[in-house]
Amino acid sequence: MTDPLIIQPPKTADACVIWLHGLGADQTDFQPVAQILVQTLPTTRFVLPQAPKRPVTINGGYAMPSWYDIKAMSPARSISMDELETSAETVIALIEAQKSAGIDASRIFLAGFSQGGAVVYHTAYVKWQGALGGVIALSTYAPTFDDQLELSASQQRIPALCLHGQKDEVVQYAMGRSAYEHLKQRGVSVTWQEYLMGHEVLLDEITHIGDWLKDRLG
Repeated sequence: MTDPLIIQPPKTADACVIWLHGLGADQTDFQPVAQILVQTLPTTRFVLPQAPKRPVTINGGYAMPSWYDIKAMSPARSISMDELETSAETVIALIEAQKSAGIDASRIFLAGFSQGGAVVYHTAYVKWQGALGGVIALSTYAPTFDDQLELSASQQRIPALCLHGQKDEVVQYAMGRSAYEHLKQRGVSVTWQEYLMGHEVLLDEITHIGDWLKDRLG
């Protein structure tokens, strides 16, 4: 497995953001974003893992960086649950590594764009039992959230920032909003922010993320 790309802060790290890229991208995709954010978060380390290359059914079986296989797009995405679980375990290993490096779990954040965000949702609110600083979900959806979703007390305490484009042509607006509503209904401190954009990232969005992180890191 490819080692994660690490963006070290200018000062001693006491917080960390683990940031997952989207389908077909790589770990350098959000390197420029991390380099912008670290300027205003000078004690926050950014960890950018790399998804393995695997065949993706909806793309004709072509192998590309993917956190899990997507078998069909509609009516709801059909995905490889085994591969989603494996990716969540990868994220949990990264959390544990940061804890071992001296970062308190309450100052470790999970961020993800599109497919990476789906892994982050599943990791934080289905798999992980313990403190986390929060979740940043960009242009994404939650394939394992349903009406039977039950959160533990520690999962309820993990705040989330959900950001989505009103004109997203890849992950429909309604899919992103549904994940937000699931968390809101279960007592999570969750913020919704939408933008006049498609399946992309805007500078305004990065500013909002930086402000949200600063509010939680003090």
